[in-house]
Amino acid sequence: MNQKQNYIYAFFISCSLFFAVCGYSQTTKKAKSVNKDLLKLKISKNQHYFTTEDGKPFFWLGDTGWLTFGKLDREGVDKYFQDRKEKGFNVVQVMVLHNINAVNVYGDAALINEDVSKPLTTTGNNFRNVAEYDYWDHVDYTLEVAQKNGIYVAMVPVWGTNVSKGDKVSKEQAIQYAKFLAERYKNRTNIIWLNGGDTHGNEFKDIWNAIGSTLKTNNPNQLVTFHPFGRTDSSDDYHTATWLDFNMFQSGHRRYDQDTLSGSFKEDNYKFVQRDLTLKPTKPTLDGEPSYEGIPHGLHDTLQPLWKASDVRRYGYWSVFAGAAGYTYGHNAVMQMFRKGDKPAYGNKELWTSAINASGAGQMVYIKKLMLEFPYLERVPDQSIVANQGEKYDYLVATRGKNYALIYTYTGRKIAVNMGKIAGDKVTATWYNPRNGQKTKIGIVANKGVREFQPTGKKEDGNDWVLILTSK
Repeated sequence: MNQKQNYIYAFFISCSLFFAVCGYSQTTKKAKSVNKDLLKLKISKNQHYFTTEDGKPFFWLGDTGWLTFGKLDREGVDKYFQDRKEKGFNVVQVMVLHNINAVNVYGDAALINEDVSKPLTTTGNNFRNVAEYDYWDHVDYTLEVAQKNGIYVAMVPVWGTNVSKGDKVSKEQAIQYAKFLAERYKNRTNIIWLNGGDTHGNEFKDIWNAIGSTLKTNNPNQLVTFHPFGRTDSSDDYHTATWLDFNMFQSGHRRYDQDTLSGSFKEDNYKFVQRDLTLKPTKPTLDGEPSYEGIPHGLHDTLQPLWKASDVRRYGYWSVFAGAAGYTYGHNAVMQMFRKGDKPAYGNKELWTSAINASGAGQMVYIKKLMLEFPYLERVPDQSIVANQGEKYDYLVATRGKNYALIYTYTGRKIAVNMGKIAGDKVTATWYNPRNGQKTKIGIVANKGVREFQPTGKKEDGNDWVLILTSK
């Protein structure tokens, strides 16, 4: 047997029970899903958030599994998506093509002669037949597993460096490739498109506009955005593009003191949200790549400290309370699906199978649960609630509805509240712990004047709390 056949034989033994239970078709090229389609995603009526097609709120809680298609076998795909479902994630961001010479774990090349206009496909999708199962069949399998676990897959058609470095992708090739993707996945309800891919939006705009327009024109019911370079935003270059349904920014991996870029928001990712929500037409926005848990400050210097769970919590609450439609988490090992024997990037030493259980990954669900506990679609950001806003890590951010208000502190500093911003003569005050989702009731207080609330613990980075005020 050759190496690919060895992979297949070994995996077939472990997968036989899976096929028997799930009835996954191995012989039909475009097999009908055995799972009920996920509801299509839409933009809410107020243009700030997402809903499912039946009008229910959809809070985007994403994970960056960028190299899933290329580096995970079917067993790994099953393990990863099941874990992310259990941890409350409902979106996974992946690259369809990391490079134009992309080859998956089974040795299947994605393209003919590294030409994006010529995807390499075979007849049939029988996993046990080497001649049938191809790169795109593995993508199909992954999408099925994601759907089974209630997860939408946000797919980058071709990573930005393939366009920005050299002449690997022409506009004409990009259009043909986007047509292939649109046709192959036109019936998929669990696909979101991330055009670009860690790239400067003001460069090669003809190609990015061509990809975006082709995808949106052919599949108008699938949402499309642009994943930009660090500390930039899709709104910088594509806000008014007809193919762009919502904005995405990458708040990046540098500390305040490491960022010397003029005009940069630095670590203040909430400022992207505040700016985007002033633009016309109104579109949802979210942080699609904050600092990854377990990655060095500044990204490239492996001697620097690593970003921690508290940092990814801070980025999440800051941006969401500022009005974002969701948030994407990331971990250094998981985003590169680091396996034994892989060449590490960014100093990573942990296997993805271990890193999926990192503290931050397990804590992300608490922000989703908190936001969906209250009337979500009426929610607005409102900094007038906070009497002592602060700056940098001391910044306090607030959001509210008619009968509730939420204020977040990253450092456990005292929160001074301008009362009377929500309904009622009295309100119930409660502390919410972002680390474990537990609540501690403070009491009932008058809803007038300025009132101070002091979290437990000493004032320090990572002693974060949410103050919940609800109308009595």
